[in-house]
Amino acid sequence: MRRQGFGRIIQNSSVLGLITMRFRGAYNTSKFALEGYTDTLRQELADTDIHVSLIEPGPIRSQFRVNAHKAFRDNIDIETSPFRETYKRVLQRLSKEDSGDDPFTLGPEAVLDKVILALEKKRPKPRYYVTFPTYLFGFLRRVLSTRLLDWILLKASASENK
Repeated sequence: MRRQGFGRIIQNSSVLGLITMRFRGAYNTSKFALEGYTDTLRQELADTDIHVSLIEPGPIRSQFRVNAHKAFRDNIDIETSPFRETYKRVLQRLSKEDSGDDPFTLGPEAVLDKVILALEKKRPKPRYYVTFPTYLFGFLRRVLSTRLLDWILLKASASENK
């Protein structure tokens, strides 16, 4: 890209690159790392016509839940964990069919729309939020104290595991 003098780098992150939630440490870590790497690339390429954007999807209808369920079963020792009861509830939630009626979950075309914007805009945005939760948590992260945001996130993760 440097040789040709222009280009686009579009990375796909997650709402969990903006905020964290319990029991998602490895995923949170990978997305926070991607956020930092993308911000660094954007700064390093600021004097070029290479634009760097980050897509922040949030909940999207996909195979993510099916894959997470399999990885969870393959890698978590539920019976000896101090979080045994929570993990059992997580397994029940992951086992449920996605009915498609969650108003906060969008189809994959919503991500595609943002990718197209990042590709076609003369000056693409550094970040493209996709779903309502991503917009909400992006805003809350900027305006709330860390303690208050942690409290909200703990309540949210507790309610999703019921």
